[in-house]
Amino acid sequence: MKKIALKTILVFAFISICNYSNAQEYTFKNYDWDAKVSTAEIPDKYKNEVEVILNRNVKIEIASDGKDVFQYYLFHEKIYINSDDAIERNNRIYIPFNINESVIETKARVILSNGKIISLDKNDIKEEVDEEKGIKFNYFAVTGIEKGAIIEKLYVLKEFPELDGKTIKVQDEYPILNVNFELIYPNFVKFITKSYNGLSEATIDTKRFENKEVLSLSEKEIPALHDDEKYANWNANLKMFRYKLYENYNTGAKNIYNYKKFATTIYERFNEELDKKSQKAVDEFCASIPKSKDTQEQVWNIENKIKKTIPYNRYFDTKENLADVIKAKQANQSDILKLYLAVFKYFKIETNTVFTSNRYKDVFDTEFESYESLSEILFYFPSVNSYLCPTEIEFRTPLVPNYLTNQYGLFIKPKNVGGITMGTGESQFIQIPGTDITHDVMEITVDFTTDLQNPTIKSKMSFGGFSGMNFQPIKDFADPKQYKDILKEVAENYTQQKEFKSIAAENDGLDFVGKKPFVLNVEYEGKDLVQKAGDNYLFSVGKIIGPQLEFYQENKRILPVEIDYPHSYLRKIKIILPEGTTVKNLDKFNLNFKTTINGKDEAVFVSNYNATKNEINVENVEYYKIMNYPLEKFDEYKAVINAAADFNKIVIILNK
Repeated sequence: MKKIALKTILVFAFISICNYSNAQEYTFKNYDWDAKVSTAEIPDKYKNEVEVILNRNVKIEIASDGKDVFQYYLFHEKIYINSDDAIERNNRIYIPFNINESVIETKARVILSNGKIISLDKNDIKEEVDEEKGIKFNYFAVTGIEKGAIIEKLYVLKEFPELDGKTIKVQDEYPILNVNFELIYPNFVKFITKSYNGLSEATIDTKRFENKEVLSLSEKEIPALHDDEKYANWNANLKMFRYKLYENYNTGAKNIYNYKKFATTIYERFNEELDKKSQKAVDEFCASIPKSKDTQEQVWNIENKIKKTIPYNRYFDTKENLADVIKAKQANQSDILKLYLAVFKYFKIETNTVFTSNRYKDVFDTEFESYESLSEILFYFPSVNSYLCPTEIEFRTPLVPNYLTNQYGLFIKPKNVGGITMGTGESQFIQIPGTDITHDVMEITVDFTTDLQNPTIKSKMSFGGFSGMNFQPIKDFADPKQYKDILKEVAENYTQQKEFKSIAAENDGLDFVGKKPFVLNVEYEGKDLVQKAGDNYLFSVGKIIGPQLEFYQENKRILPVEIDYPHSYLRKIKIILPEGTTVKNLDKFNLNFKTTINGKDEAVFVSNYNATKNEINVENVEYYKIMNYPLEKFDEYKAVINAAADFNKIVIILNK
């Protein structure tokens, strides 16, 4: 469930916990940038940086008008521009805020290296609105920027308070010379924090303001963490900290935002007893779903039925009851959750509702209970150990978005207490389906018996699990001619050919997602893969497996490896030769690269061959069993990745 929905559910807590008796002004109301401008020299070690954040100052103050609780948010930043890319990147100064927030102040200026100032005020503001995301963008269109200039922006927003868990990132793609953060709040409440990735801990000042405390954190010269390394989770490795409201001294309430309370509230909200009209509608809807004694198949049938008949959009209006949802054939997030749970109940399928986060944006921390980490939803079925994602139309169980796995989540389970069923929450690891699910298999036959310069090549390519997900849904969303063109593009990508005798697909369409692998059968002439050199024929056999990634790491690797999902590859190549043909370079097929962690081979590329009189059989196996590889194993991991690219370059020499 998205953040705004969580706030709606628990809005009562904000008012009761932090309500002031009188309206108050915020302490940084008169904050402003320096009237005197400076084009001070950048430290020598940053001279070659394309962009440097000279100062970033963030202030947040929890306030009240006597009726509602809100926060004032100040953001002030100065950026040194030192490249053409930085000029292009900063020619718009964005000031983002939600549509239901208000801007109190916003301004910007450009300080050129010669001291000239280009000031931008409200008359220069332009506006864009992203209705789908609920975000309005105010921006200044900046002209006249040059290398050596400084861009400065300052804005103050009045917005809904972030009390149930908030992450502040204190590192960027560019170096930051100074960063300062302050959270100002009444002294009758307590906030707790946690720092990550080597960031210092926040401090609390109880004396600066009367009846208020200031939670602050300051850092200097934070190095850039470039977001350009492949197979890495950049956001998870940034210096950052989290804060949340923990205690109210006036009421005695402690651990105010905790997963136990969240689980109870959510369970009550989405597992209400249905009225007779809704129950009848659900019963009739369930009667149209194919029945199966196999729980996994039954869950698949339920998901397929709902996703094909009741479109989901988080911006649809909430319906009064499930009868109206089924009749309207559309549902927002709350409605779709209620429907799934009602249907699972009808089929007596034990279900946990799982709240987690996108691991590439917000890492779930079991030791710091933050509602910010409860932004995405899955269903878990203990009896078959699989998951379902209710909001992504192209997925089918057991496949769910990979970014919601390989981390922890809050599993909300029913528990009977004194005859009353209530929800309990427990943090558990969300395991992604392994290499047994996501596997690519290529079976290729190369027949030279008719013509050594133009072999006939037949390739059967099977893509299972997440690999198949790349192709299977396309059929149901493209017109037939477009789909035919797409299949040709896929065939071209995996064969490096442009012309084909035949292309045929199997198991394509949403009905096979999560059930069977996508299969592509192609046949083509291999004349472009053969070169004649005197009496020899040079056959670029490695190319028939398609182009392979060659992994270069020019700079020293900084981040550990994190991949999207475990996967495996099996490639079988049969080469049929005419009588009397000799072959050279077969030893090139022998490759062996492994990444071993704790005594286990977790990433492997192994290739070998055997040859008879007129036939050569090559087989290579490549797999990645786990998703996280420590930094010290990076070179071994890179060698496995590059082994496929090395295979891609193999050329054998035929002579008749």
